[in-house]
Amino acid sequence: MTLLAGPDGASAVLAALDGLREVLDELTLPLDVAGAGEARAERAEVLDQLSDYVIPRYEQLEAPLLAVVGGSTGAGKSTLVNALLRDKVAVASAIRPTTRRPLLVHHPDDAAWFADDRILPGLARVTLAPGAPAAPVTGEGAHHELELRDSAELPPGLALLDAPDIDSVVTENRQLANQLLAAADLWVFVTTAARYGDAIPWALLAEAAARRIVVAVVLDRVPTGVSAEVRQDLAARLEEEGLGRAPLFFIRETALDADGLLPAADVASLRGWLHGIAADAGSRASVARQTLGGAVDAALERAATVADAARAQIGAQNALTAQVDEAYAQAHQRLMAATADGAMLRGEVLARWQEFVGTGEFFRSVEAQVGRVRDRIGSFFRGRPAPAEQVGVAIETGLQTLLVAEAARAAADVDHAWRLEPGARTVLARATAALTPEDQLVDQASAQVRGWQGDLLGMVRAEGADKRFTARMLSFGVNGLAIALMVVLFASTAGLTGAEIAIAGGTAVVAQKLLEAVFGDDAVRKMTQAARADLHRRAGEFLAAQAAAYRGALAELAVDPDAPDRIGAAVTAVRAARRAEAGL
Repeated sequence: MTLLAGPDGASAVLAALDGLREVLDELTLPLDVAGAGEARAERAEVLDQLSDYVIPRYEQLEAPLLAVVGGSTGAGKSTLVNALLRDKVAVASAIRPTTRRPLLVHHPDDAAWFADDRILPGLARVTLAPGAPAAPVTGEGAHHELELRDSAELPPGLALLDAPDIDSVVTENRQLANQLLAAADLWVFVTTAARYGDAIPWALLAEAAARRIVVAVVLDRVPTGVSAEVRQDLAARLEEEGLGRAPLFFIRETALDADGLLPAADVASLRGWLHGIAADAGSRASVARQTLGGAVDAALERAATVADAARAQIGAQNALTAQVDEAYAQAHQRLMAATADGAMLRGEVLARWQEFVGTGEFFRSVEAQVGRVRDRIGSFFRGRPAPAEQVGVAIETGLQTLLVAEAARAAADVDHAWRLEPGARTVLARATAALTPEDQLVDQASAQVRGWQGDLLGMVRAEGADKRFTARMLSFGVNGLAIALMVVLFASTAGLTGAEIAIAGGTAVVAQKLLEAVFGDDAVRKMTQAARADLHRRAGEFLAAQAAAYRGALAELAVDPDAPDRIGAAVTAVRAARRAEAGL
């Protein structure tokens, strides 16, 4: 719907449109999920139309109309512009593409409207003096420039813009052509009798119909004797596309005159139509309002599509984050399970513990006489302190290996999951580059284990601070009691088989009895729980530090979780302002 009542409410509409442009300008769609490329192009096109046409036209409804002459390759657009102006101001050539730098021609009195960046602010102005010869423009800069000329052959209030081909082999030409057409108040769409059925022109004309743009269709190079048949077919097609009211002009296939121009009679009807619109202020305003209203409606619809794409980005980021959380949570669970199922008492740790406590005869004496056990272990500690350190080192090495292995497995799980996710390859590469190198990973794991062992030693000292335990503490040694506490923490037969079960079972009994003889069963239970909680915390910190590489890569994407709501609010604000402007 077209809701343009006049300038009174324009300030509110402009503020709302500026708000929409700001929200879309701040939006990023960094993940290459399905449809992301199309959504980025949609966002760019909406921003271009808001900046190039909608907002400037809203700001100055009285500005001259801009008629863009567009169409297919070789349709004769530049030749038509020259014929309308009765001057060779545009380059016409059989070499394609001909038009690289767009040409805007205006009446001399209208120069001020186009010299600044009121419309098409992204194109630098190049002003040529009247009579300057038209010449081909090449180079990369041509796509970022707008050539300005004045001509008294144009009436005040109307400008013509010769645009590049909509189906050019040069990508920049096609993009620029679409941008210029989106900035037009009306289209003069040029095609030929031989190519008017091509798909690209009709796709563009369908878009014009959907946006209610005022369009004039020019069928160029119509062979003698077929004009009636072609006219009937083309008119029927225009009717099907919703453009039945578009004026249709025919230019016969003819030779250029002595000045290198189409005969004036061949373009007289089109020239008269354009001059008629420009001569009447009411007609100009009607064209501007119709095209502007359709452009705003189209921009709001496309903004809603971009909002959907923003939701898809948020969903994709959340899915990737969930995979990181899941991988490292499972690693944490496996790690803690491995410290509780007896697996830590295999191999080196178990061998060093056996050396620490002595022979099988020692095990048999434990349950019979705790006091004798205490005395023997005390003597053992005083005479041979080294084995306790060896057990501690073996435990540190085992835990360190376990931490590093689980971190590596979690990283592999994330790598596998993200490779299956569309659009995650780029962010995966950044995350992988930020992962902790293996040597540093080992150092970080060792630091956590040593920290845990240090906390455990401190716990033993604190628990034995009561004077009633001082003697026993001195007998067994803080290090020895801490080692025993670690063994109790790791002791379980769930992960062991065969002879390992009996060995681990005896190991656990020795450590448990030893600790209970010193601290009592309730204190041992509390210390075991505290030691496990501390290990759980430190393992989590270690794994979280590794997961940070993935979370950091996701954070760098700067996906705004509020973007869909902010776009929706901006669209709603524009619609409300337009209704208020129209007094509805």
